[in-house]
Amino acid sequence: MTGELIIPRDAPNDLIRAAGGIVTRFVAGGRVEVACIYRESRGDWTFPKGKLDPGETFEQAALREVWEETGMTCRVERFVGTTNYTHRKGKPKIVAYYLMSVDVGEFAPTEEVDELVWMALEQVRSHLTWDRDQELFDLVVQLPELRAQAS
Repeated sequence: MTGELIIPRDAPNDLIRAAGGIVTRFVAGGRVEVACIYRESRGDWTFPKGKLDPGETFEQAALREVWEETGMTCRVERFVGTTNYTHRKGKPKIVAYYLMSVDVGEFAPTEEVDELVWMALEQVRSHLTWDRDQELFDLVVQLPELRAQAS
């Protein structure tokens, strides 16, 4: 389905590995909507993501984290890219993102996620809190899978 992300051997020992999803759905007229989540504890709008569990691949973690944070079972369409930044506790962090489509499920607030909003492609970028998410989304909107459906 998708290749697994390989972390170089010389990566920092304290590197936090995480994965997430850009969750999409298609609505009337072939329009694409993207799920954006709000985390009150962090005061941010972002995409669902979280740390890998021991023995988990990035793709497995992305699917699990999306399910845990949104209540939706999704399927991976393709790898999108990564974001890299310094975690709020001072450790380096890499997050691998996958384009996903929803199979089943419905959002309900969790301990981590307070709100989920489905947004049209053209609204998502300006709604995201973090520059790194905005830059990642710039890559997402260029994907042929989304442009073909959006036109």
